[in-house]
Amino acid sequence: TTRQKAEATLAEVEQVSRTILPEPAKADEVITLDKADAAIGGEIRRRMDEIDMSDTNSIVSFGSGAQAELQEISQAMLNGVRNKDVGPAGDSLRGIVTTIRGFSVSELDVRRQRSWWEKLIGRAAPFAKFTARFETVQAQIDKVTDDLLHHEHSLLKDIKSLDLLYEKTLQFYDELALYIAAGEEKLRELDSTVIPAKEAEVKAAPEADQVIRAQELRDLRAARDDLERRVHDLKLTR
Repeated sequence: TTRQKAEATLAEVEQVSRTILPEPAKADEVITLDKADAAIGGEIRRRMDEIDMSDTNSIVSFGSGAQAELQEISQAMLNGVRNKDVGPAGDSLRGIVTTIRGFSVSELDVRRQRSWWEKLIGRAAPFAKFTARFETVQAQIDKVTDDLLHHEHSLLKDIKSLDLLYEKTLQFYDELALYIAAGEEKLRELDSTVIPAKEAEVKAAPEADQVIRAQELRDLRAARDDLERRVHDLKLTR
């Protein structure tokens, strides 16, 4: 029965062992809009549209959804490791060793003659004693084996859960890359087009509007710097 249980679990163990998890991209590798294919490019532009340079909250919260979900997953993994009881399997293995160490292999020698003292006190013949001891040991080992099979099932469940957590974490890791790419593209757009256009607007504005236009330019530059800091935060999170 024990062998059948072990063989049934073996297929599951081999399946888990064959699972190859995808490798994450390097933290400093973020695809840019000009090198992205149409699908990825569309995702990057969609995230760029979330940024409203006139709304500070829009900039501060940019990418916060992916960031928060990633933190929740990390916390769940840490709690699982911290709360997990890792002792029982080791205790069972130590139990096997203790049981076997208390078993004398010399008792297998059925040709060994009993001493006069053993005959006097009516001690059982070596093979009879071996059989009695083996029955006790067998029961103990069977129990320990069942315990180990139970621990094996628990570990398999843990491995599958961690594999799912890994895949989900990788999704958010890639999601952060999209937000970083969107933020960097927005910064490039601001530096190359929007801010220069605003500077030209300030220079061309009538003297009565110069102060207002200049303040708008300062606000835009401040918002641009806020966005740069936000993108840096997302890179650190990734």
